[in-house]
Order: sequence, then structure tokens, then C-alpha cells
Amino acid sequence: FKSHKGLLKTRYVNDKQITDHYAIIPTGQGINVLNSLPHLSGKVYDLIVRRFLSIFYPPAVYQKIQIVTKMKEESFFSSFKVLAEEGYLKVSGIPGQKKEASLGAKHQDGDGEKEENEVEGGTDTAFFQKLQALKKGMTLPVQSLEIKEGKTSPPKRYNSGSMILAMENAGQLIEDEELRAQIKGSGIGTSATRGEILKKLFAIEYLALNKKTQTVTPTLLGEMIFDVVEHSIKSLLNPELTASWEKGLNYVADGEITPKEYMEKLSHFIISRTQGVKGLYNQNQLYACYDKAAEAYRKPEKEKKKGNKKEKNL
Repeated sequence: FKSHKGLLKTRYVNDKQITDHYAIIPTGQGINVLNSLPHLSGKVYDLIVRRFLSIFYPPAVYQKIQIVTKMKEESFFSSFKVLAEEGYLKVSGIPGQKKEASLGAKHQDGDGEKEENEVEGGTDTAFFQKLQALKKGMTLPVQSLEIKEGKTSPPKRYNSGSMILAMENAGQLIEDEELRAQIKGSGIGTSATRGEILKKLFAIEYLALNKKTQTVTPTLLGEMIFDVVEHSIKSLLNPELTASWEKGLNYVADGEITPKEYMEKLSHFIISRTQGVKGLYNQNQLYACYDKAAEAYRKPEKEKKKGNKKEKNL
């Protein structure tokens, strides 16, 4: 692309906001051996370079059309989005290029309930032009009707990648705007430590990782740790606690409180909560939590019998 020329004269990093190493930046060194890289390594390098070059391109621009169609007493809501200007996508690649645009229709009945139906479509310029030509009050022929029935899906389980993002954006669910802003730049761990934190949780068997699907699931031990904390010091599970202590650190940095005052408050918090836990005597409550959680981890009888046969054969 020759897009690398002149980058040395361009500022793309704010030195004042750098606290950790956030990205892999291509330097061009060793470019002469690029063709000798294995296929997969070459694709990874190409992806890194394209993502890096994307920051110098303008934003991508989409055009969106929304249509309300009425049939007797029913209303159908449709939306159509098409890429008008490629911008940075020209170098990074257009996502879902084969199935880029989609036409969604929502039906609203007298009770105000909506059902959504999506119809996949490509970048059909003629179709988009027809949509733009529609005017309010136009009468159109109905060629077919179809009712699609479905069920809502449960939230997807975390994988090793999405878990890192969840740790980075741990404060998104905080309702207090000031505290949410406080934790926005920190989250759980740092960009350099989140991977190691997750790796340690796998090593001590609080979490389990499916190596094939990269799906992350809790273990029975992990669920018990959660139950113990929830029934002893529940505030430790709330990201607002992290945000409030982070806010205190900023007060120290700004000179509004002294480091000694901050440490005194932190020590008082730890001592008071520890004393509170020591006086709980909630073993019976925790036993009930264990019994409830253990149900999900009990192997079916058939698997137990198979396991016993293998042991006998050994």
C-alpha cells in the first residue's frame, strides 16, 4: 500500500496517556524475510499492519433508512443500512462483505408487542436506490407474508478473549456516573496483567477452560469461593468498591488527602470486615450453598458406571 511512508512525521500516540504497553506496533524491520514466514504467521502480521494503518484513515460512513409499513391495523418497522464511504475499512477489510447489509422488520400489534425478523441481503445498489425512492403514503403490493417463531437465547458463555474485555470494562454496570468514570480507565488488573490473572484462575482451578472452544466455565471450587465471599463480604464482588478505592488513590495523587489517611481507611476496612467474618458462624448456610452448587457437577449414573469399568480394566 506504501501507506507507511511519512508515518514518522505523524503523531499517533499521546505520551501523557501511556501507562502500559497497549499494542503491537509494526516497525518495518526485517521486512525482507516476510515472504519466508509460515502462512499463519504472515496472516497475523498482515492483520497487525492493517489494524495499525487503519488509525490514519477516515471513519467509515453508513447510510441508514427506516421504513414504517402499515397493513390494515398492523405496523411493520424496517431498517436498512448500507456502507456509503469505506474509510478505514478500505485497509482493514469490510466485515461480512458477502452479507453486509440487512433488512430488519418489526411488527407491532395492538398490545404494543414487537417481533423481529431479519432478512439478509448483499450490497445491492439497485435495491438501495428503490428504498430511497419510497415516499410517505405510497401504496405497495404485498407479495408474501411469513411468520417466524423463535425463542430467546441465553447469554453466551465467556471465552478467554471476551473475559479479558469484561475485566477491562468491569465498571460498565456501575450506576453511579462518577464512580463509573473513575474505574473506566482501570477495570480489573491492567493490560499487562489481565491475561496472567486469568491464567492463575485456571491453574488454581477456580475456572475451567475448554481448550477446543476456549469457553470459560466455573468449577465447583470456584462457585464455592464465590458463595463464601457473597455470604461474608458481599461488597468485594461489587466493582463499585474497586472504583471507590481507585477514586481515593486519585485523591492522594491530587494532594486532596495524604497517603497516610488513605492507608488508615484501607486498614480500617480490612480489619472491620475481617472481624465481621470471624463472628458470622454461617457454616450451615454455606453447606446449603455447596449442596445446591454440587448438583450441577454430579456426573450422570451412566458416566459413573463407565468410569468404574475403566478402573476395573486397569
